[in-house]
Amino acid sequence: MSQLKAYFNGHIPDLIEFGMKVVLSVLAFYAGTKLIKWFLKITKRSMEKAGVDKGVAQFICSFGKFLLYLILIFNIATYFGVKESSVAALLGTAGVTIGLALQGGLENLAGGVMLLLFKPFQVGDYIIQDQSGGTEGTVYKIEMFYTTLTTVDNKHVIIPNGRLSNSTIINVTAQALRKLEIKVGISYDSDIKKAKKLLYHILQEDPGTKSDKEMQVFVDELGDSAVVLGLRVWVPTEKYWNIKWRLNEKIKIAFDANEIGIPYPQMDVHVVEKRTEE
Repeated sequence: MSQLKAYFNGHIPDLIEFGMKVVLSVLAFYAGTKLIKWFLKITKRSMEKAGVDKGVAQFICSFGKFLLYLILIFNIATYFGVKESSVAALLGTAGVTIGLALQGGLENLAGGVMLLLFKPFQVGDYIIQDQSGGTEGTVYKIEMFYTTLTTVDNKHVIIPNGRLSNSTIINVTAQALRKLEIKVGISYDSDIKKAKKLLYHILQEDPGTKSDKEMQVFVDELGDSAVVLGLRVWVPTEKYWNIKWRLNEKIKIAFDANEIGIPYPQMDVHVVEKRTEE
């Protein structure tokens, strides 16, 4: 105990200096964190005012946050007396090790860069990723490694950028207009020409359809139980579903009012009675 006491007594100035460095480093990290958040906030506002794409702004802020925190930690380490060359070597070794361990992360970073360069979609677009077995939703944000989608039931789906950049992407809202197609079956006893006339009238009268664009009403198929009629019309992309639901309702009401039957699958069975002679 006497030796330990003598050791501490002889190193009190060094211990005080080390403690001060720890306190100052904590304060520097806290202040640096606040400064980074403030800087990123100002940068984001500036890019918004400059009209920079929202996805690009989100990616730059995400990458800038990573870089600024790296610089902050580097400066704190050098303040403790660690040489810059040692820190650089340590970061280089750590970078190689982490890079080998997290190859998927580097792939996601490269994928994010590719998405921003080629811009297959933007924040606010509705996309379908890998139509069979994939996911779909409105692009909420694009970050360094991940892209977040918001589904129609308000769930967040987070997709790695590497996977997203290597998959088939359908951008539903890329164009202002979208072609709507509806098919409905009528009975073989119904008047086809009358039914087509009603469909065409519904398309022309609906306020959401583009009457100056091509409208088509046609016989699509002669099915087993029904004559399948189809219609195609251009509608505003953002109103696609509302117009589709409204047209379906109008078609049913118009067909009922004009005695045009919409059949269900059915089968006629004819029984032939055979008589045996005695």
